[in-house]
Amino acid sequence: MMGGTWFLGRAIVDDALRRGWVVTTFNRGRSGVVEGADTVRGDRTNPDDLKRLASQGPWDAVIDTSSSEFPPRDVLLAADLLRPAAARWVHVSTVSVYQGWPHHPLTEDSPLLECPPDADESFGHTGADGSPTKYGFQKAGGEAAVRTTFGDDVVFLRPGVILGPGEYVGRLPWWLTRAQRGGSMVVPAPATQMIQPVDVRDVAAFAVDQAANTGGSSRAFNIAHPEGISWADFITTCLAVTGSTGNPVWAEAVALAAHGVKQWTELPLWRTHSGVWSVDASRAVAAGLRCRPLADTIADTWAWMQADGRPVEHPRWAEHGVDPDKEAQILAALGCQ
Repeated sequence: MMGGTWFLGRAIVDDALRRGWVVTTFNRGRSGVVEGADTVRGDRTNPDDLKRLASQGPWDAVIDTSSSEFPPRDVLLAADLLRPAAARWVHVSTVSVYQGWPHHPLTEDSPLLECPPDADESFGHTGADGSPTKYGFQKAGGEAAVRTTFGDDVVFLRPGVILGPGEYVGRLPWWLTRAQRGGSMVVPAPATQMIQPVDVRDVAAFAVDQAANTGGSSRAFNIAHPEGISWADFITTCLAVTGSTGNPVWAEAVALAAHGVKQWTELPLWRTHSGVWSVDASRAVAAGLRCRPLADTIADTWAWMQADGRPVEHPRWAEHGVDPDKEAQILAALGCQ
């Protein structure tokens, strides 16, 4: 397990340990340890550390959730040095690797962004409208790096948004905190819009399943909730689990744009691009992906927060949520006080 101490990585380790697997975690030791797992300390950009890690094998699989922090050349380095000790590699990527994200509906056959497997952190660009993203190019290069070394012995998982207990990005925690505060709250219309975030524990279970699956050639799976949840049900559930009497005020995209509300961050999970919540996950469902109702994810995340759940500190947390003064201005413009 590359990483393995927080959010998805931790959920994967916990799931594997529950199944009785022998698990080795490899990380820098900045986020604690996981009881029951063997721990190897090191830096995945350091060849000597990777060689020392490889000497602890062999393993049936490497699962990598930490590649988003590193350029493709570092992913390639790790894959090359661990290949002799690992039968296969399960690589957590992203839907951002697709050329059409977030403008068009996506399947696993949609064309990918192009990035060399040995690219450094400077490769790629972000488009004027926010797509494609440099992040997407980098992650596509990470996929290319693993494919270069592991060939058919690789599984790519391409999630959209992952929520649940332990979330460090701050999307769902912001909505829950805002719901608890009550009063009139700006929410993005239309209320019927379906969104497809997926629970971290369900992604983890599928990742471990794929680590155990020795059949077939190189595989890729989009990871998104097959049923999803409407904005109306999402907000209603946030209000219910927090015991709030808050009042949702539905604002159309044109009204939000008039106040310069940033999509994806100031109102987390809100984005108007037609493909953002049109990710086909039927291949993963056919392969065993099972997604709990998102109402359960919301409730469990609130329970985690109430139990003093504290995510690993991450700069993205501060990006999320509209400023209360700005929200008040929007509400006033909509005729609400």
